[in-house]
Amino acid sequence: MIRKVLLVDDDIAVREALGQTLELAELEPIMASSFVMAKDQITEEFEGVILSDIRMPGRDGFHLLSYAQQVDRELPVILLTGEGDIPMAVKAMGQGAFDFLEKPCAAADLLAVLDRALKTRALVLENRRLKRQLERGDPAARMLFGTSPQSDALRARVRNVAPTGAEVLVNGPPGSGISKVAEVVHLLSGVARGPFVKRPAAGLTAEGLSDLCAQGAGGSIFLDEVSAMPKDTQYAALEVLEQGSPARVIAGSSTDLSVKVAEGSFNADLFYRLDVMRVRIPALSERREDIPVLFRHYVAQAAEQSGIPAPEISPDHLAGLMAQDWPGNARSLMSAAMRFVLGMPEEVGRESGLGLAEQMAQVERSLLVAALGRQNGRAAAAAKALKLPRKTFYDKLARYGIRPEDYRR
Repeated sequence: MIRKVLLVDDDIAVREALGQTLELAELEPIMASSFVMAKDQITEEFEGVILSDIRMPGRDGFHLLSYAQQVDRELPVILLTGEGDIPMAVKAMGQGAFDFLEKPCAAADLLAVLDRALKTRALVLENRRLKRQLERGDPAARMLFGTSPQSDALRARVRNVAPTGAEVLVNGPPGSGISKVAEVVHLLSGVARGPFVKRPAAGLTAEGLSDLCAQGAGGSIFLDEVSAMPKDTQYAALEVLEQGSPARVIAGSSTDLSVKVAEGSFNADLFYRLDVMRVRIPALSERREDIPVLFRHYVAQAAEQSGIPAPEISPDHLAGLMAQDWPGNARSLMSAAMRFVLGMPEEVGRESGLGLAEQMAQVERSLLVAALGRQNGRAAAAAKALKLPRKTFYDKLARYGIRPEDYRR
């Protein structure tokens, strides 16, 4: 969470009193006595917000607001007003100020406004980070979203598997993006310049498989839901692999193929040939801290497709999404994003069927896991980031069965 507050006020007593209030709330004040002293801190990547007095000698708070908007229109600026300055502050809101507070203001009121502003800034910076990620050349970073340890591990696994040239089995729950992971494997492989041909395995004939290999020659073929491949085609696929396929074979399955082998519905030899390199995609319920990242991305996508502005996503709405299990994984989250953009947000908890206590417990667990992931499994640092006493933090870890060492990289 970002914590910096650029505090601009020419009155040293007021500045120090406000700075102390911020420090007691574990925020990080950056003190400045004038616009000139503050301007060098104002950048597009400033990880914080601005709190400024209006009336100052020389360039006042309005100059600062105007300058901040020229640098970054999405940087929150909160103005402090003295007696009689309220009409000016209201006018400033129309010009883009985030909010205003009348001096002297209660600490609780100040911190509430700052909390909203900091959360807004965090969302803006995260969206920009995602956009940069999309523009980078690495397909794993560009196409496989998430900041959780599980997502980091998935990207690392894909990067390790892709260059080998061996057959790959991509396994994950329904709606988790199996075909997308398969495409990234292709893009990171030595045959990336060749074609990437996708076909459902269900109903695929031996002749169709032969045609598919010819289409994908010099590239990759992706057999989606390979467990549904007819028995005759399974034998043909095994023969193709044993003789040397002209295309790299990537198979996807949302079911456990070893169970299908035990049931006798899937050829054991074909399973072992496909399972040379396995990539497992974790369910959203295993990486809840990725839900806000994915949801914001899908909202931006849906808004662009619909040709309408993306609506603001409140922290409370994101917390509600994190409390759900999402059995449909990324696919169902994508649908939720489209409904959200179209003004039809679903009822929080609809998919999970859980009561408030259970939903809140899931959110709390996800926040604990997210903090440990960000702090590389360091429990003391994670407890400090969450503003929890260490004993309380460790009690919560024990309650949810969370082990810090699982999040060390």
